[in-house]
Amino acid sequence: MKSLHIREVPEETVERLKRRAARHHRSLQGELLTLLEEAAREVIEPEPDEFALLTVKAGGRQNWTREAIYED
Repeated sequence: MKSLHIREVPEETVERLKRRAARHHRSLQGELLTLLEEAAREVIEPEPDEFALLTVKAGGRQNWTREAIYED
């Protein structure tokens, strides 16, 4: 298992985390591990590599396509 070391954490933040850990009946280490595990489980949608433009009708008069707009 890997270890992490975080430098220069404000004392106020450490105290709030200790109080949070006590409320959850965990050690500070246990609380931090739980927070990291929860954050790591969050689903992060990947950035799309490309996107598609749709053909739309503008006021019923003319159809626009990507090819017509960009002439490619």
